[in-house]
Amino acid sequence: MKKILLMGNPNVGKSVIFSRLTGVNVIQSNYPGTTVGYTKGNLKIGKNKLDIIDVPGTYSLSPSCKAEEVARDMFFDENPDLIVNVVDATNLERNLYLTLQILEKGIPTVVVLNMWDAAKRKGVHINMEKLQEILGVNIIPAVAVTGEGIKELVNIINEITLNPDKNLSKIPKMDDDKKWAFIGQMLSEMQRIEHRHPSLLEKLEDASVKPFSGVIIAFIILFITMQVVIGMGELLINYILDPLYYHYYGPFITSTVENSVSTGFIHDILIGSGYEYETSFGLLTTGIYVVFAVVLPYILSFYLVLGFLEDFGYLPRLAVLLDSIMHKLGLHGYATIPIVLGFGCNVPAVLSTRILEGKREKFIASTLIAISVPCMAQTAVIIGLLGQYGVQYIIMVYGTLLIVLITLGLILNLLLKGESPEIFFEIPPYRIPHMVTLFKKTWMRVRGFLLEALPFVFLGILAVNILYLVGIMSALSSLLSPVMSQMLGLPNQAIDALIMGFLRKDLATAMLAPLNLSPTQLVVACTVLASSFPCIATFIVLIKEIGIKDMLKTVVLMLSIALIIGTLLNLILS
Repeated sequence: MKKILLMGNPNVGKSVIFSRLTGVNVIQSNYPGTTVGYTKGNLKIGKNKLDIIDVPGTYSLSPSCKAEEVARDMFFDENPDLIVNVVDATNLERNLYLTLQILEKGIPTVVVLNMWDAAKRKGVHINMEKLQEILGVNIIPAVAVTGEGIKELVNIINEITLNPDKNLSKIPKMDDDKKWAFIGQMLSEMQRIEHRHPSLLEKLEDASVKPFSGVIIAFIILFITMQVVIGMGELLINYILDPLYYHYYGPFITSTVENSVSTGFIHDILIGSGYEYETSFGLLTTGIYVVFAVVLPYILSFYLVLGFLEDFGYLPRLAVLLDSIMHKLGLHGYATIPIVLGFGCNVPAVLSTRILEGKREKFIASTLIAISVPCMAQTAVIIGLLGQYGVQYIIMVYGTLLIVLITLGLILNLLLKGESPEIFFEIPPYRIPHMVTLFKKTWMRVRGFLLEALPFVFLGILAVNILYLVGIMSALSSLLSPVMSQMLGLPNQAIDALIMGFLRKDLATAMLAPLNLSPTQLVVACTVLASSFPCIATFIVLIKEIGIKDMLKTVVLMLSIALIIGTLLNLILS
């Protein structure tokens, strides 16, 4: 089967074109580094079957980071039959350096000028025929998010893979200086830029990275984000999900199970003591309610807002704005992106730390995420538990976690040898997101959450029931009673939630509901749970990304910090 590599600079839309060609669902974000590994799919054109590989974004074949190393290795080691070079039509000068490097290797190549619509809006006029004549390969204008140009690309791919000798460029080998001179000469012949006044979006781009206006914009975006996430989540819960659960699903599942199994262990496992979320603790009652009616609404609204900010292009500007602060924590501004992702889910957040340069930065970022950044699923439960008592209690939890993040970052930066590098990455222009793509990305993330969450929630509820049955929970409660009551000011029953936090933090936090804790006790318990053991999925990813040795260091920090801040909060709030 013939092999095609999709190559290009970061943030040029390769993953969207890949999804268009193969049908594989790949998350595309409007900032560099989304595709750190690679993704493979298939394209069938009649009897012609092709392997298509989405290569990590790279600015050249001389790597400066891990992602570019992967791109270089795949280019030289995979022996591709065709290169589809995706180029940002709004920034040809930067993109064409990689194009020349690819062409001089003598591999059949097609150049896709993506974001063709954005180039027109910016007043960039490109002479397609002249560019095609100079490079000696097929050039296709495209708008990946709408599908414009994809059909023509498929036809040309089919033609070239069946007749590979027809699309070989005659570009000679050149050193760096000659390459840039050649690009400059080429652009003077085939590109004209129409001067015009900056648009409102372009003015907003500049304001977003200036210290004063940038901070104001950041606070406004944070405020709007929280309002949308909480407001949309509560709307879904109060007017759709709660009525469906309590009026229809709950009575139906309780009646069905009780008619089949009226009492006993199986009955208790399936529905517990009834269909009330706060008291039942059954797989088909609490398990379903926690996932679909407590967590999912906030997950959905968060990923929708996050996807909008990604595609709009705000997150790289936030990274630049916070760069000087992040340096004090042993990181640079780009680490802001994994931290923001962590508020959705810690698993992809820890995975995304691989875009950071060194082992030191990855350890600091992963540790800060695991200890100080609660995922949206846990946040949803915290809001549900504390929101009824007032927003000040929610602020106490997240204010404490922010203090922990800053303090721990300062300490790790001081203790760990090495320096955080400067921030070097492209800042894309602001773009109005394509709604179909945004909704598709949101759905993929929500679906991934459901596939991951349901098994662990069910496993956690089953484990709690079994631990109660064999007496382990009682023994642990007695053993840890001094810690729970004297240091944290919590009842012994809260140990159940702390243990379950290893399986799923949102489930563990939800287990606090039936304990009738005071608002201040809930603040202590929620903060301790947020900063203690990560869920098992994050735990596994930590081992994979930073190794067992560093993971054990992170675990020691987690447990120590959770105990310290829990004790301090108990003393202060009491």
